[in-house]
Amino acid sequence: MVDIRTEYAGLTLRNPLIVGSSGLTSTPDKIKEYEKSGAGAVVLKSLFEEQIEMQSGSLWKESDSSEAADYIHEYVKADQISRYLELIKKTKAICSIPVIASLNCYKMDVWIDFAHQVELAGADAIELNIYFMDTDLIYDHEANSAVYINILRKVKETVSIPVIVKTGKSFANIPAMIRLLKINGADGIVLFNRFYQPDININTMQIVSGNVFSNHSDLSDTLRWTAIVSGKIQDISIAASTGIHDWEDVVKCLLAGASAVEIVSAIYMHGPEIISQILTCMEEWMNQTQYYSLSQFKGKLNYAQIESPNMYERAQFMKYFSNRD
Repeated sequence: MVDIRTEYAGLTLRNPLIVGSSGLTSTPDKIKEYEKSGAGAVVLKSLFEEQIEMQSGSLWKESDSSEAADYIHEYVKADQISRYLELIKKTKAICSIPVIASLNCYKMDVWIDFAHQVELAGADAIELNIYFMDTDLIYDHEANSAVYINILRKVKETVSIPVIVKTGKSFANIPAMIRLLKINGADGIVLFNRFYQPDININTMQIVSGNVFSNHSDLSDTLRWTAIVSGKIQDISIAASTGIHDWEDVVKCLLAGASAVEIVSAIYMHGPEIISQILTCMEEWMNQTQYYSLSQFKGKLNYAQIESPNMYERAQFMKYFSNRD
């Protein structure tokens, strides 16, 4: 019988499948369903700093004094936080798998006290979803990196549970940034965020939302950077995310060096049963290939293990089409 347990960011998971932060993980009953389907852990729906700012801002416009505006902002923030803490408590009361809180933030001091409250509410870990789009014409690499590092340090000083950082692909040097995060205390890294995708409606002449779901083609970047980061940085705990839709995608991510994977779009498209299907097929593959634990093949094809690591670094593709008419 195969053993599909895994160690991720200081947590022991019964298997590497994590239901990622989304509307899927917004209620305890939904989360219980994923646990029954076999999920190894869940990341709760993010509490968005921007959402609180927008909600309090819209109410602020209706007020007629700065004192009222301050009260509205603090009330909205306290109400959102209270609801989130209640979600953690109720989920922990009915679920035995690890419950990871998710904070979507971009300011250093906003979530420090809240992180402590999250720990007291019973969360097993915190996933910091830190992102801001830097569009300044004069790029300041150190200032950009400092935003992530400062938030991470402050939260690490506040809590004793594992702190995981979920990142995007916008860094000039992804491995160097991940190394900095690990040095500054990150217990785990999620590669990558899937951000809002804009589109243009040419009939209404408006900016609209693009496809919210990932697809198989999104997996390439996830595999590339999971393999490179796990191969270059020793003992890094990675959850691969974005583009993972079936059991083969999960196996690929583990071979690239991930300790776990986060799935969202696949569950939206196929329902919770996709979790048990993935686990069944993965176990069958392990039996057929005579791997009896994840550790036997985790990272087997990462940057440090393959004969030609430059396969992960190639950015040019013209050579592959040079012989085609």
